[in-house]
Amino acid sequence: MKIRKELYFGFTLMGLIVAAALAMVFSVDTMTNGHYGLLMLSLVVVAIMLGFPTAFTLMGMGMLFAFFAYHSGDQTAAGALKQTLDLMVQRAFSVMGNDVLISIPLFVFMGYLVERANLIEKLFRSLHLSLARVPGSLAVATLVTCAVFATATGIVGAVVTLMGLLALPQMLRAGYDVRLSAGAITAGGCLGILIPPSVLLIVYGATAGVSVVQLYAGAFFPGIMLAGLYIVYVIIMAKIKPAWAPPLTAEQRAVPLPSPLKAIGATSQAWAPASLVQALKGKNNQAVSTRFLLGQLGILLMPLVLFVAVAGLSYQSVTTVPVVETFDALQPMGAGQDSETSSEDGLAEPPGGLSEPEGADEGVSTPPGAEEEATEKAEAPASPSDSVALPPGATPTPAGETGPTSKPAPTGYWIGVGVGALALAVFYALMSYARLEVFKMLLSSFFPLLILILAVLGSIVFGLATPTEAAAVGAFGGFVLAAAYRQLTFGVVKESVFLTAKTSAMVCWLFVGSAIFSAAFALLGGQELVEQWVLGMNLSKTEFLILSQVIIFILGWPLEWTEIIVIFMPIFIPLLDNFGVDPLFFGLLVALNLQTAFLSPPVAMSAFYLKGVAPKHVTLNQIFAGMLPFMGIQIIAIILLYQFPGIGLWLPEVLYK
Repeated sequence: MKIRKELYFGFTLMGLIVAAALAMVFSVDTMTNGHYGLLMLSLVVVAIMLGFPTAFTLMGMGMLFAFFAYHSGDQTAAGALKQTLDLMVQRAFSVMGNDVLISIPLFVFMGYLVERANLIEKLFRSLHLSLARVPGSLAVATLVTCAVFATATGIVGAVVTLMGLLALPQMLRAGYDVRLSAGAITAGGCLGILIPPSVLLIVYGATAGVSVVQLYAGAFFPGIMLAGLYIVYVIIMAKIKPAWAPPLTAEQRAVPLPSPLKAIGATSQAWAPASLVQALKGKNNQAVSTRFLLGQLGILLMPLVLFVAVAGLSYQSVTTVPVVETFDALQPMGAGQDSETSSEDGLAEPPGGLSEPEGADEGVSTPPGAEEEATEKAEAPASPSDSVALPPGATPTPAGETGPTSKPAPTGYWIGVGVGALALAVFYALMSYARLEVFKMLLSSFFPLLILILAVLGSIVFGLATPTEAAAVGAFGGFVLAAAYRQLTFGVVKESVFLTAKTSAMVCWLFVGSAIFSAAFALLGGQELVEQWVLGMNLSKTEFLILSQVIIFILGWPLEWTEIIVIFMPIFIPLLDNFGVDPLFFGLLVALNLQTAFLSPPVAMSAFYLKGVAPKHVTLNQIFAGMLPFMGIQIIAIILLYQFPGIGLWLPEVLYK
C-alpha cells in the first residue's frame, strides 16, 4: 500500500512537471515570464496539497523554472544549467550562513526536554486547584497551562497531545461540553505559535529581515491579549450556560494535607501562619519535628522575603544617581585663566565676545577685605556644583571625590510598594493550609517554568543576550529541569536529540527550498507582476492589510504556517514599503493570523492531534465545532491589534528606540 501511494505521488508530480513543460513550450507567444512565475506558484501549492514534501517541492520547481528563465534568454542549455546549479549553491550557502537559524535547534531541544520533565501534570493540577472558584475553572486552567507550557516549549503538537491526555478526560468527567473542552485545548495549544520563544517568529524574522529580538518583544503583549480573550470567553460561556462548564464539587476541590500537618491539628480551612507559629512554640508539636515546621514556615515566608528584596533593590536603583568624577582642573570655562593663558592652551577667545569695559576697575570701589576674599576664591578649586548640574534633590559630592548621590524616591515607586504590600496582606490573610499545599504545588511546577521563561525571554528582550545565546541558556535550563525532576535519562536525551535534529532539518531545508523558489520567482518577473497588480488596484493601507490578511487566512486552511511563511512572505514583504507598513507590525499580524493554520479545517492539525488521543465518542466534527469560536476570537484579536498598534509596538519602541 505504501509503495502504491509513493508511486501515485511520483506519477502525479511527473504529470505536473510535464504539464508545466508543455505550458512553457506551447504558450510562449501568449504568456510572459511573470505568468510563468504565477504558474510555478500554483503548481507548488497544488503539489503540497497532494502531500509532497514542501522543501523538495520548492527546490524542484524552483530549479526547473530557474533553468527555463535562464534558457529563455540567449543562454545555451549547458550555460543555463550551470547558472541554475550556481544559484542553488549560493542560496543554500546563504541559508547556512544565517546565524539566527542556530537558535531554532536550541529552542526546540529546550522544548523537548521540558516536555519530558513531566511538569505539565503537576502544573495543570496546581492551576486547577488555585482557580477552583473561577467559573469554568477546568477550561481556564487548561488555557493557562497551555499558555505557560507553550511558552516553555513552543511545540504545538506536544502541548495539544499532552493536554488531550490530561485535561480532556477530567473535563468530560466533570460534565463539560465536548465542544468547549476541545476548543480550549486546541486553541490553547496553538498559543506557542505566537508567544515567544516562537519558532515562527524566528522563521519570519529570517525571511523578512526583521530583528527577532524586536519580534519577541512585540509579540509578548499580543500573546497575553489573545490568551486573555480566550479565558474571558470561557468564563462568559460558563456564566451564560452553566451546563457547559459545571462548577467543581467540594470533593474535586479538596486538597489532601500531609500527615505531619494533621498531627499538629491542622485542617484545610485553618489559618496557616498562626497555627505554624503556635506549633513552633511547643504547644502541639510533640509528634512533629521542629525542622519540618521551620521548613513550612520558610515556604510561607518566601513571598514576603522576595517582596522585601525586590522593594529594597528597587529603592536603591530609583534613589541613587551616579555623579561624574570631578577634578581640581575641572572648572568653568575661563575660570582662573586670563586671555593669554587661554590662547596659549589653544582656546582662543571668540571674536565679538563680551568684554569688560575699559576703566571699569577705576569706576567701581572695592570694599575693604574684598581683595583677599577674591584671591582666596580664585585660588580655591571650583566645587562640583559650579560645573556639574545635579538632579533636583541630589546631594553634591565634595571636590575630588566620587560616589553616588541620592534623591527622593518617585511617587510611582511608593504606589507600587503600596499595591504590592496590599496584595501580600491579602495573600497571607487568605493563607489556609489547603492554599499552602496549592502554593507548594505551584512552587514545584509553575515557578521553575516561570524562572526558565524569564531567564530566556528576559535576556533577549533586555538586550543581555542574542536569541542564539538565550536559546543556549534555555537548552541548559531544560537539562537542569529534567535532572531536577529525575527524568534526565539516556533515552530521554537520545529521543530529544533525534526529534530536534528532525525538526531543525525540516525548517532548514524549507529555508533552502524557499530561497531557490524566491530566486526563480524573481527571475521570471513574478514578483514584479504581483506588485503591478496590487498597485494597480489603488488600495489604501487599510485595504492592503485587509487583503493580505484575508489571503493568509484562506491559505491557512490547506497549508501549514511554515509553508505560508517561506512561500508567500517573500511576495508580501517587498510590497510593504509601497503602503508604509512596518514589517515588524505586519509580522505580528501574520503571527496572530497564522494560528488559523492549526485551527481551520480541513488541515487543522491541532484537531487531528486531539482526535488521536481523545475518547472514541469525541468526533472530529465536535472538535471542529469547538474550534470555530476561538477562530472568531483570533479575528477579534487581529482587529484590536490593528486598531491599537501600541499593543505590539509599545514594548519594542521603549526598549530599542
